[in-house]
Amino acid sequence: MAKMTLEDLRKLRESKKKEIDKRNRADKSVQIVVGMGTCGIAAGAKETLDAFLKELDEQNITNVLVKQTGCMGLCHVEPTVEVMKPGMPTIIYGDVNPTIAKAIVERHILKGELINDHIFDRPAADIVQTEKEAK
Repeated sequence: MAKMTLEDLRKLRESKKKEIDKRNRADKSVQIVVGMGTCGIAAGAKETLDAFLKELDEQNITNVLVKQTGCMGLCHVEPTVEVMKPGMPTIIYGDVNPTIAKAIVERHILKGELINDHIFDRPAADIVQTEKEAK
């Protein structure tokens, strides 16, 4: 391995600092939890997690905490993702591939819209409020 210059070390430190900041809960109002049990990983959860991180970076969204958990018990619809956003019900999406991950960021996180075709767990309809009703 080639020796690193001081500038290389500074760049590495800055990139790692950005990665660590993404996991800092202090300034995050929205959470995305990706199921990373063995069933989720086998179904593509790593690619889904990477897609969320990439999309959030590309859109410069900084108020979202992305974290991992074990199996959510919905093995038949892996990869599964739980999204918690103030003013909206906590939702578990299933069959979340990188394309759906991008749609979750664009529609659920940014616009406050649910992606009904991929919802596998949510509160009863009588307690679900849209973001507009919550305001």
